[in-house]
Amino acid sequence: MPSLKFDVFGRKVLVERSGDRWEVFYVGSEGKRRRAEDIFIPDMVLEDELERYLADLCHEWATPGNPNVVRVSW
Repeated sequence: MPSLKFDVFGRKVLVERSGDRWEVFYVGSEGKRRRAEDIFIPDMVLEDELERYLADLCHEWATPGNPNVVRVSW
């Protein structure tokens, strides 16, 4: 499965399926990634539900300048 890229209220987040589980990474401006230990996505969440799940989970990150979670390509 390809990597799924999201802008989560202004933060670059990469989500990948590894076997039967989701792995989540923060992506820095230089392209390096580090595991997002504070974001857990249950196995039962489907790909087309990820955007809404991340919005619900990380809603406290929302600001007037970054009010949404969107799937992106960078």
